[in-house]
Amino acid sequence: MAAKPTSTPEAGSQDEPGALYWFLKHFVIGPWLQVLFRPWVEGAENIPAKGPAILASNHLSFSDSFFLPLVTPRSITFLAKSDYFTGRGLKGWLTRVFFKSVGQVPVDRSGGRASEAAIATGSRILRAGRLLGIYPEGTRSPNGTMYRGKTGLARMALESQVPIIPVAMINTFEIQPPGTIRPRLRRVGVRFGEPLDFTRYEGLEDDRFILRSVTDEVMYALMSLSGQEYVDMYASRAKELIAEGAVADGTALSRT
Repeated sequence: MAAKPTSTPEAGSQDEPGALYWFLKHFVIGPWLQVLFRPWVEGAENIPAKGPAILASNHLSFSDSFFLPLVTPRSITFLAKSDYFTGRGLKGWLTRVFFKSVGQVPVDRSGGRASEAAIATGSRILRAGRLLGIYPEGTRSPNGTMYRGKTGLARMALESQVPIIPVAMINTFEIQPPGTIRPRLRRVGVRFGEPLDFTRYEGLEDDRFILRSVTDEVMYALMSLSGQEYVDMYASRAKELIAEGAVADGTALSRT
């Protein structure tokens, strides 16, 4: 698939991971993850050797953002929530320095104009010829179920005319479900699917029905790769239901 011509590398230089990224990956964090969790990989040949692409992953655990870069030869730029960059004190400073050093870019996820800004940021990264990592569900699954994807992913792919590579994280929920700090020792897997080509929708990036269709196709691919149950509601709503003591499964759709 031919992507649109990219701009010069300098256009995305502010998003490039620094030396700390490679140091942590190859000498500090990476070796320990390899030894303790023995990650296996399938479909690595689907990652393009160069050029822009979107890696769209399910999101089961905080550790997803460590294991996915670990097994991907190229560096990945993730759109990270802005809260990671606004903390105060020593802890806030260390968190901000860490995320910036490894090429994470802050975005506001509050919706509206903030969503437009996030899409513009993602498109800039893609124009620079980089790999962009996105969690279409928008947040971690509260219970291991896969939930409805948000259409910003599709908008970026259609505007930039780049492939979307579905990525399934396996067993990361079991080792570190949301709310836990110390991970359990268990083998982790990363499964890359074949690139999804949506060039047939060129020029239709403002059609909300097309955006939903593209997003749902990506989520179906993720469901097939991961084996997760899929529920057609947003993960944010699922978290609200769980907080209320309700079950956030398929039966909840008839109650909401």
